[in-house]
Amino acid sequence: MEDFIFGTLATEESRLNHLRKVFGGVTHNHNRLPRDPQPGQPTQIFLTLGPSHPHTRAWVYWTNDGSDPEGINGVASNGYATPLNFVSSQWETFMWGYVKTFQGEIPAQEAGRIVRYRVAAGGDNAETIADDGSYYAYYVDNDPAPEWTKEAIIYQIFADRFFCGDPSFPKIEKKPSLKCNGTLRGITYKLDYLSELGVNCLWLTPVFPSPSYHGYDATSFYDINPRLGTKEDFKELIEQAHAHGMRILMDFVPNHWSNQHPNFLEACADKNSPFVKWYTFEEHPNKYKTFFGVKTLPQINLRYAPAREHVTEAAKYWLDFGVDGFRVDYCIGPTPDFYADFRKATRTAKAQSWTFGEAVDPPDSQVTFEGGMDGSLDFMLLEALRNTFAFGKWNARMFADFLNRHEAYFPASFSRPSFLDNHDMNRFLWVAQGDTRKLKLAALCQFSLTGAPVIYYGTEVGLSQPRDMMQNGRAIHEEGRMPMLWDEAQDKDLFQFYRELIAFRKGKASLREGARETVFVNDEVLAYRRKYKNESVVCVLNTSANAVEIDLEIGEADLQVGTSPECKVKPNGSLKRVSLPAYGGVLIQ
Repeated sequence: MEDFIFGTLATEESRLNHLRKVFGGVTHNHNRLPRDPQPGQPTQIFLTLGPSHPHTRAWVYWTNDGSDPEGINGVASNGYATPLNFVSSQWETFMWGYVKTFQGEIPAQEAGRIVRYRVAAGGDNAETIADDGSYYAYYVDNDPAPEWTKEAIIYQIFADRFFCGDPSFPKIEKKPSLKCNGTLRGITYKLDYLSELGVNCLWLTPVFPSPSYHGYDATSFYDINPRLGTKEDFKELIEQAHAHGMRILMDFVPNHWSNQHPNFLEACADKNSPFVKWYTFEEHPNKYKTFFGVKTLPQINLRYAPAREHVTEAAKYWLDFGVDGFRVDYCIGPTPDFYADFRKATRTAKAQSWTFGEAVDPPDSQVTFEGGMDGSLDFMLLEALRNTFAFGKWNARMFADFLNRHEAYFPASFSRPSFLDNHDMNRFLWVAQGDTRKLKLAALCQFSLTGAPVIYYGTEVGLSQPRDMMQNGRAIHEEGRMPMLWDEAQDKDLFQFYRELIAFRKGKASLREGARETVFVNDEVLAYRRKYKNESVVCVLNTSANAVEIDLEIGEADLQVGTSPECKVKPNGSLKRVSLPAYGGVLIQ
């Protein structure tokens, strides 16, 4: 079984084409330092020229009032133009030629400013704007992720599939609808269950009006899907969740919406409509930019200020309504300058709001969102966790080496929520062929690492799926979106394990903020320590199908959470002997 990979760089061909574009073009590609400039801090801007570009000069056009910078051949017509200086020539074998680098500086700005800029190269009265004419932007402020996010235990709820008070739940309609009867009131009804589990942050898949069961094709960003309930129901859920000590995150999709959206219908019906500019029509009315070529999902032209303002005001509206932040769907889709405006709108509305993106792209793409959002879901860790614990493709040494490199790459301030599965892929328990030992081991590892852990609804009680998502070359997402298991259908042992694991993480600052160091590794076993101030926790993971025993020098030890009763920690002279069954693991204080 091969894992389903979703994203713009899912194939080797797409990766090679990406590299050709990066190294062969006139490229900025978010390359600035710092990525998140603070008030009073100048910003270094970099530009590279591929071997086929003979330009001899470069510059950056920029404004600090949020307007679009404009100019030609290094002379600004709106805002400022700052020259970039040639700094190096680097041979790139992949391109079989030299890549030139230019560097310049945008002066320091005061807090609250949006700096919007374009980077260009030219010579002999010819000019090329970097990255196919892209605009970039950053919001100047000192606004790190809120402190509460370090303690977040996130539970992802697919609203349509979770629960409702009707005895008929679950009731999935026949194709093509596939709508189930989960509701917002159903989530409110189950808050005691979620409180017992111990989660403190709920992430809801889209609750906007939509023709689909999943909601990722909204017809309004300002209303609630009547199938799920009303605004009053949503307000009640938020208030009750807050009373239970839980925050609410909304799934937000700024890149596209449904072709049934009223202003898209008007734009198609009337080429003189003001809404035509909200989209990118290549041939009116039938050819326009979309999400991955899906005609029912027109892309919003976020370069057009009224469309951009409509979207950012929607985010502000729901923060004012009471939600605590957003998970931004397909965050790589919007134009690169969108997130400066989004950041200003969300942080101004609620300083303690949390926003992280779904960037199904490599780490070098994910970190470009630093400053625009608080972080990004950790897809690289997801892949490593599944390769190690579900598929068995990686041994413990390979996983340990990945963790060392991965953690060193990202800024400490960058939120990286971790997860084992979600609504766009096969469930972990399915790819682990129903082996709950592997699921427990992966979860133990997930909860021992820095990023806020995400639990996809039902994973904690053994929810799997009837068939693989990949069928006849197509991804059938519904396979991984089965209705939540309730009552006697739940795996109570698995639920109790998750409950203990969550409680342990909540009580240990070292698992949220501590530095990590490897204390033992071989092909089968990885042990590492997380330490913060005077507190220390050691995680020991047996990735093999064999029972193992290892001796560790870890001082006084108290076994706190194990994946099974067979996990033991006993004195052995001055050492501690850790005994683990196949696919067993422990957290030791």
